[in-house]
Amino acid sequence: MNTVTTDYEKTDIGNIQIAPEVIEIIAGLAAVEIQGVAGMSAGFVGGIAELLGRKNLSKGVKVNVGQREASVDVSVIIEFGVRIPELAGEVQRNVKRAIESMTGLHVVEVNVHIHDVHFKGTEKVEEEDITLRVK
Repeated sequence: MNTVTTDYEKTDIGNIQIAPEVIEIIAGLAAVEIQGVAGMSAGFVGGIAELLGRKNLSKGVKVNVGQREASVDVSVIIEFGVRIPELAGEVQRNVKRAIESMTGLHVVEVNVHIHDVHFKGTEKVEEEDITLRVK
């Protein structure tokens, strides 16, 4: 991806450039800060959403950056039991606030895509069942 130099980032001593990948990481960090977000989603792989957790934060984010504005698409996996409209609104507000405060860009839209629901404790039960069967 190309770096973006906005008009206000041209100073007397040079230019300040922000790579779109940086904005993606900011958005990913802001999304996973919200309680109820289990992790980022890379999308559907063979019909199953891939849970990326907190290591690949930029993988579930797509940004379109102009000279002064940005739009963001965030793909997340949520925890079972949360109210989706409230969670999505919190993610939108937090992502917008983080990008605007850190980059100075105006965020015109934050689209939240819920790709899957994560059930706590299901992995452990499955592992225990496998262990008992192998004896």
